[in-house]
Amino acid sequence: MEFKRVEKDNVLLIDDVTSNLITLSEIIRNEGYIARPVKSVDYAMRAIDAELPSIILLDVTMPDMNGFDYCRILKKDIRTRNIPVIFISGLTNPKDRIRGFECGGVDFITKPFENLEVLMRINTHLKEYHMQKNLYIRNQKLNILVNKQLQQLETERINLITCLANLCENRDIPENYKHSDNIAANSRLIATGLSLTPKYEKVISTNYIEMIGIAARLHDVGKLAVPEKIIMKKGRLGNKEIEIMNRHCEAGLKIVESLSDNGSGMNIFLRMAKDIVANHHKKWDENKGSRDLPLPARIVEICDVFDALTAPRLYKKPYSKKAALKAIKAQSGKMFDPDVVDIMLRLERRLVMTEHGMTVDEDEYIPDWQITDPRR
Repeated sequence: MEFKRVEKDNVLLIDDVTSNLITLSEIIRNEGYIARPVKSVDYAMRAIDAELPSIILLDVTMPDMNGFDYCRILKKDIRTRNIPVIFISGLTNPKDRIRGFECGGVDFITKPFENLEVLMRINTHLKEYHMQKNLYIRNQKLNILVNKQLQQLETERINLITCLANLCENRDIPENYKHSDNIAANSRLIATGLSLTPKYEKVISTNYIEMIGIAARLHDVGKLAVPEKIIMKKGRLGNKEIEIMNRHCEAGLKIVESLSDNGSGMNIFLRMAKDIVANHHKKWDENKGSRDLPLPARIVEICDVFDALTAPRLYKKPYSKKAALKAIKAQSGKMFDPDVVDIMLRLERRLVMTEHGMTVDEDEYIPDWQITDPRR
């Protein structure tokens, strides 16, 4: 394939000998390049600040700074690190050439100059330089395209999860109560609070916080497998109904596992969703605390209970934030992780609640069965 030179490539020539600059400039201009001769490193720096060269021809032996040292400076500068540097020198010792390559040079042109050799070396390295530059630009465009596609897939995944969560909720929770939205927002809030503590600062990342806000929406996906007469029952469930209702965690786990990527293993998001769906009704003190109960489930569970207590349900009336937090605090170290309870209480002003417009008693007692009811 024939090399098509980019129009008006400019070549920076650095040599303290005027005759060398005149000779090289003539060779380069005759080939159609722009020659930019300078006699010192100081002038070279100014020339680079004014306009980046396409290639640099650098003399090794100069009075103010030798070419090897200046080449190292060029390779440390993000602006010039990819510009090819060809050393021009009368040195013939192989060690000098090795030193030149080690500091970042791509080639040597030996004095006295042969016109054809100079042009061939410049053309070769300019061709490679432009190929690498074009490849970088294409990769950047490809990355932008891939990122857009990934963002679209992420949006579609969130929309699918939201629809699935709403399908579950619409069986017993009015659409305007925003149960999944509330749990997602409060889960992110508590995860953020925990991430600022020494115990969890290395466990909870920004990505973790975003993922729990999405995965939390799937917590009750297993309700699709529960008979409607149990979900819609007014008042307290019987023991047999509680047993059936509790199976929604196992049913939800199977649904989430079916979303894995063709059996090749779950990604991080699906593993978090699996942990939440399977464990968000388990009690802290019955599962040896953090050793057996995943952190995402501990966070979502307390947010689920808070939202269920403060919003109306078919089986109960709504309670105030104050009453709900008092009941949750009483279960610290029992039903709930004490660390999570502590963060929820600290952030209580920022907790999201359903606006239902009903009158509530600030200090009303909440029965234990309403805290543990598996329909929440």
